[in-house]
Amino acid sequence: MTRKQKRLAVIGGGMSFIVAAVLLVMFAFSNSVAYFYMPADLASNPVPPGTRIRLGGLIGEGSVVRGAGSTVRFAVTDASGDLVHVRFTGILPDLFREGQGVVTEGTFESGSDVFTADTVLAKHDEKYMPKDVADRLKQQGLWKDEQAAK
Repeated sequence: MTRKQKRLAVIGGGMSFIVAAVLLVMFAFSNSVAYFYMPADLASNPVPPGTRIRLGGLIGEGSVVRGAGSTVRFAVTDASGDLVHVRFTGILPDLFREGQGVVTEGTFESGSDVFTADTVLAKHDEKYMPKDVADRLKQQGLWKDEQAAK
Protein backbone atom coordinates (compact mmCIF):
# COMPACT_ATOMS: atom_id res chain seq x y z
CA MET A 1 0.00 0.00 0.00
CA THR A 2 1.42 3.35 -0.99
CA ARG A 3 1.65 6.33 1.28
CA LYS A 4 -1.19 8.08 -0.51
CA GLN A 5 -3.48 5.06 -0.12
CA LYS A 6 -2.68 4.84 3.62
CA ARG A 7 -3.49 8.52 4.07
CA LEU A 8 -6.80 8.10 2.22
CA ALA A 9 -7.65 5.05 4.35
CA VAL A 10 -7.01 7.00 7.58
CA ILE A 11 -9.09 9.96 6.34
CA GLY A 12 -11.90 7.61 5.23
CA GLY A 13 -11.87 5.82 8.59
CA GLY A 14 -11.96 9.13 10.48
CA MET A 15 -14.86 10.39 8.37
CA SER A 16 -16.76 7.13 8.94
CA PHE A 17 -16.25 7.49 12.69
CA ILE A 18 -17.51 11.10 12.66
CA VAL A 19 -20.60 10.18 10.59
CA ALA A 20 -21.40 7.30 12.95
CA ALA A 21 -21.04 9.58 16.00
CA VAL A 22 -23.31 12.24 14.48
CA LEU A 23 -25.96 9.64 13.63
CA LEU A 24 -25.89 8.26 17.19
CA VAL A 25 -26.28 11.74 18.67
CA MET A 26 -29.17 12.56 16.32
CA PHE A 27 -30.90 9.29 17.24
CA ALA A 28 -30.50 10.01 20.96
CA PHE A 29 -31.93 13.53 20.59
CA SER A 30 -34.86 12.38 18.48
CA ASN A 31 -36.03 10.17 21.34
CA SER A 32 -36.00 13.04 23.85
CA VAL A 33 -37.68 15.75 21.75
CA ALA A 34 -40.99 17.02 23.13
CA TYR A 35 -42.96 19.26 20.77
CA PHE A 36 -44.97 22.20 22.15
CA TYR A 37 -48.76 22.25 21.76
CA MET A 38 -51.63 24.38 23.01
CA PRO A 39 -55.19 23.08 23.53
CA ALA A 40 -56.38 24.51 20.18
CA ASP A 41 -53.57 22.64 18.40
CA LEU A 42 -54.58 19.38 20.04
CA ALA A 43 -58.26 19.89 19.17
CA SER A 44 -57.43 20.25 15.48
CA ASN A 45 -54.51 17.81 15.36
CA PRO A 46 -54.58 15.12 18.10
CA VAL A 47 -51.36 13.32 18.98
CA PRO A 48 -51.20 9.54 19.42
CA PRO A 49 -51.16 8.17 22.98
CA GLY A 50 -47.66 7.72 24.36
CA THR A 51 -46.17 10.58 22.32
CA ARG A 52 -44.20 12.89 24.61
CA ILE A 53 -45.23 16.55 24.22
CA ARG A 54 -45.23 19.86 26.04
CA LEU A 55 -48.66 21.32 26.69
CA GLY A 56 -48.89 25.03 27.42
CA GLY A 57 -51.59 27.56 28.17
CA LEU A 58 -53.44 28.98 31.14
CA ILE A 59 -54.72 27.01 34.11
CA GLY A 60 -58.52 27.01 33.82
CA GLU A 61 -60.52 28.88 36.45
CA GLY A 62 -62.14 26.48 38.91
CA SER A 63 -60.43 23.46 37.38
CA VAL A 64 -57.86 22.60 40.05
CA VAL A 65 -58.95 19.51 42.01
CA ARG A 66 -56.62 18.00 44.58
CA GLY A 67 -56.95 14.24 44.91
CA ALA A 68 -55.53 11.62 47.21
CA GLY A 69 -51.92 12.14 48.19
CA SER A 70 -50.10 14.48 45.84
CA THR A 71 -52.30 13.89 42.77
CA VAL A 72 -53.76 17.03 41.23
CA ARG A 73 -56.15 17.36 38.30
CA PHE A 74 -56.57 20.61 36.41
CA ALA A 75 -57.40 21.90 32.95
CA VAL A 76 -55.18 23.85 30.56
CA THR A 77 -56.98 26.27 28.25
CA ASP A 78 -56.28 28.97 25.68
CA ALA A 79 -58.17 31.63 23.71
CA SER A 80 -60.06 29.06 21.67
CA GLY A 81 -61.81 27.84 24.80
CA ASP A 82 -60.55 24.31 24.26
CA LEU A 83 -59.66 22.45 27.45
CA VAL A 84 -57.17 19.67 28.01
CA HIS A 85 -57.56 17.81 31.30
CA VAL A 86 -54.25 17.17 33.04
CA ARG A 87 -53.32 14.78 35.85
CA PHE A 88 -50.11 15.34 37.76
CA THR A 89 -48.68 13.43 40.72
CA GLY A 90 -45.96 15.26 42.55
CA ILE A 91 -45.14 18.59 44.10
CA LEU A 92 -46.47 21.60 42.21
CA PRO A 93 -44.51 24.85 41.91
CA ASP A 94 -45.32 27.36 44.67
CA LEU A 95 -46.87 29.85 42.25
CA PHE A 96 -49.15 27.32 40.57
CA ARG A 97 -52.68 28.79 40.61
CA GLU A 98 -55.72 29.26 38.41
CA GLY A 99 -55.42 31.77 35.58
CA GLN A 100 -51.62 31.59 35.45
CA GLY A 101 -49.42 30.41 32.60
CA VAL A 102 -48.23 26.83 32.75
CA VAL A 103 -46.18 24.42 30.67
CA THR A 104 -46.59 20.70 31.37
CA GLU A 105 -44.65 17.85 29.87
CA GLY A 106 -45.87 14.28 29.55
CA THR A 107 -48.07 11.97 27.46
CA PHE A 108 -51.72 11.21 26.79
CA GLU A 109 -53.09 8.04 28.36
CA SER A 110 -54.19 5.25 26.02
CA GLY A 111 -57.93 5.29 25.37
CA SER A 112 -58.43 8.56 27.25
CA ASP A 113 -58.23 12.29 26.65
CA VAL A 114 -56.41 12.90 29.97
CA PHE A 115 -52.88 14.25 29.70
CA THR A 116 -50.57 12.69 32.30
CA ALA A 117 -47.90 15.22 33.18
CA ASP A 118 -44.60 14.35 34.83
CA THR A 119 -43.32 17.94 34.84
CA VAL A 120 -45.21 21.16 35.59
CA LEU A 121 -43.62 24.59 35.14
CA ALA A 122 -45.44 27.72 36.32
CA LYS A 123 -44.49 31.34 35.93
CA HIS A 124 -42.12 32.49 38.65
CA ASP A 125 -42.98 36.17 39.08
CA GLU A 126 -45.36 38.83 37.83
CA LYS A 127 -43.34 39.61 34.70
CA TYR A 128 -42.58 36.11 33.50
CA MET A 129 -44.58 33.97 31.11
CA PRO A 130 -42.94 31.00 29.36
CA LYS A 131 -41.87 32.30 25.95
CA ASP A 132 -43.72 29.67 23.91
CA VAL A 133 -46.93 30.30 25.83
CA ALA A 134 -46.59 34.10 25.69
CA ASP A 135 -45.96 34.04 21.93
CA ARG A 136 -49.03 31.90 21.31
CA LEU A 137 -51.23 34.04 23.61
CA LYS A 138 -49.97 37.19 21.82
CA GLN A 139 -50.97 35.68 18.47
CA GLN A 140 -54.45 35.03 19.86
CA GLY A 141 -54.70 38.52 21.34
CA LEU A 142 -54.85 37.40 24.99
CA TRP A 143 -51.39 38.52 26.08
CA LYS A 144 -50.08 42.03 25.55
CA ASP A 145 -46.58 43.38 26.07
CA GLU A 146 -47.80 45.84 28.71
CA GLN A 147 -48.87 42.85 30.84
CA ALA A 148 -45.28 41.68 30.84
CA ALA A 149 -44.07 45.19 31.77
CA LYS A 150 -46.25 45.47 34.89
